[in-house]
Amino acid sequence: MKTYQFPDGFLWGGATAANQFEGGWNEGGKGWSVSDCARSHPDVDVTNYSAHNEITSKDIQEAMDHPEDLVHYPKRHGSDFYHHWKEDIALMAEMGFKVFRLSIAWSRIYPNGDDETPNEEGLKFYDQIFDECHKYGIEPLVTISHYEPPLNLVLKYNCWYDRKTIGFFENYVRTISKRYKDKVTYWLTFNEVDSMIRHPYTTGGLVRDRFEGKNFEEVIFQSMHHQFVASALATKILHEDNPSCKVGCMLTKLTYYPYSCRPEDVLEAQQRMRAIYCYSDTQVFGEYPAYLLARFKNHGLNIVMEPEDLRIMKEYPVDFISFSYYMSSCVAKNTEGLATTAGNTITAVKNPYLKASDWGWQTDPTGLRISLVDLYDRYRKPLFIVENGLGEKEELVEDGNGSYTVNDDAHIEYYRDHFKQMYDAINEDGVELMGYTSWACIDLVSESTKQMSKRYGFIYVDCDDYGNGTFSRYRKKSFWWYKHVIETNGACLGEE
Repeated sequence: MKTYQFPDGFLWGGATAANQFEGGWNEGGKGWSVSDCARSHPDVDVTNYSAHNEITSKDIQEAMDHPEDLVHYPKRHGSDFYHHWKEDIALMAEMGFKVFRLSIAWSRIYPNGDDETPNEEGLKFYDQIFDECHKYGIEPLVTISHYEPPLNLVLKYNCWYDRKTIGFFENYVRTISKRYKDKVTYWLTFNEVDSMIRHPYTTGGLVRDRFEGKNFEEVIFQSMHHQFVASALATKILHEDNPSCKVGCMLTKLTYYPYSCRPEDVLEAQQRMRAIYCYSDTQVFGEYPAYLLARFKNHGLNIVMEPEDLRIMKEYPVDFISFSYYMSSCVAKNTEGLATTAGNTITAVKNPYLKASDWGWQTDPTGLRISLVDLYDRYRKPLFIVENGLGEKEELVEDGNGSYTVNDDAHIEYYRDHFKQMYDAINEDGVELMGYTSWACIDLVSESTKQMSKRYGFIYVDCDDYGNGTFSRYRKKSFWWYKHVIETNGACLGEE
């Protein structure tokens, strides 16, 4: 029997994002963010990503005209962490968390993004969060920008397309770095930095109809360039304020397999993987890979760069690579006649060897090991899995002790199988893995479909897709299972 014992100091925990979890969207001096205008469409096909994530200027205006609407804009309430933070962190401590990944809402610190002074009430909110984490020995892992640029930057500057946003972001980073340098050791600059190519509004604040007459692909990569420079400057600032801190990039680990051994399918899979790696390649190596520069040239993309940009990017690369992994996908050069299925912001060819979730995402634990090996071989830097989980429909039932629970055996099976693959990557493949934070440790609003009913957490939140409920918290069956995994540092996996 294999003994599953993870390395000493392995960081077990869970992950959330302010725009999906925090709530309190108009409290404490917080300004509008792009996520406050993200409307839910629960009756729309989950594979129709444009319907769920494409935002127009008209959509933004409609959202701003209805600030009281929490039904159609569920990110405004999230899981109401803003009012439940003490209870939630205590539950994480009860599970034994070593690390809690969360994000700072930029518009809670600088409500308009271009403000001259920060919002002190917002800064104090995160002070108390970090202090509460440290009370229980939990390390915060903080994402600086996670799908919520201040809306004012969109309306006034076209957000990341305008170079001025680098300066606004730099000001924001200087503020939080100075404030929290003694409270936060682990930082991520941009969540899934590659996602701007798939949903440019949430990541870059880019609204297609505001760029009529322009090549929108060029707009996206120009904005991406500005984020690369901003990320390097953030790494510089954070290291200057706290030389012992660690700064990571974060990418969407979309793992593609060729549908067949036809050379054309193998090449298609390779090209798809390059289209993901180009972003982390840039942040890890500090320079644009030749194949991305070739894309700029072949597509006629004119990316404007200042003389110092490439030097800054080269001098301040990231310390580690973090990533999300939920599933793998198949690709083929010719998809005619092939079944397709939904995935993490993509639709891909269905893999006949894998089972799918209620939302069509095909789970693949072995794909996590493949991803870890690929990333570590490529970068030779520490890795951190900061998102991994399964969205499921769930039912709250009586637990026999006067309370309620969820018998989420599917979650337990999912995590168990993925943890075993993580262990093999560490011990058999030599991968340096810092830690693991599940997505999400507490139920929250799904990014892909804006639903609460797509439940990921170890903790159930009493709220439906329309904001109805008490927001009370309930421990699921997986809560106790994960607690045992953490307290044995994975050794209990060998007992199953």
